[in-house]
Amino acid sequence: MIGGTDQTSTGRDRYQGYVNAMEAAGLEVRPSWRIAGPRTKQAGFEAAGQFLALKDRPTAACCWNDLVAIGLMNGIARAGLVPGVDISVTGYDDLEEAAIATPALTTVWNGQREVGRRAASALLDKLNGQTVRPSQELIKPELHVRQSTGKPVERV
Repeated sequence: MIGGTDQTSTGRDRYQGYVNAMEAAGLEVRPSWRIAGPRTKQAGFEAAGQFLALKDRPTAACCWNDLVAIGLMNGIARAGLVPGVDISVTGYDDLEEAAIATPALTTVWNGQREVGRRAASALLDKLNGQTVRPSQELIKPELHVRQSTGKPVERV
């Protein structure tokens, strides 16, 4: 898990999701495999060196967001490896840049536009004097599989 920190609820929630997914897949969760940090392309790029130096380096990196993932892919490529072939990389947010990155980034779409549309609609209703009841709605995220992930390469 690359990026994010425990200082925010989103950081804690995304890390817990990573832990849950690893456990559900029967994979070991190693504290050394969490590289916390800022949520920027530069931070992802800088994390590449630390990631590539890990003993028993993982075959994949789950990044806090798309920006970190794109930076990490650049760092991996700068080191002479191929993201999506040598190391799988995933992001989160499905930014427009994710689809045109090289390689195109596998990411999770989380419905940001729909959240904004629903919030704006509720606000307009409230401003127009309509009764707006508090509600909690789940917008189901979607995994968009692209070129940055693939079957792990056999290590010799």
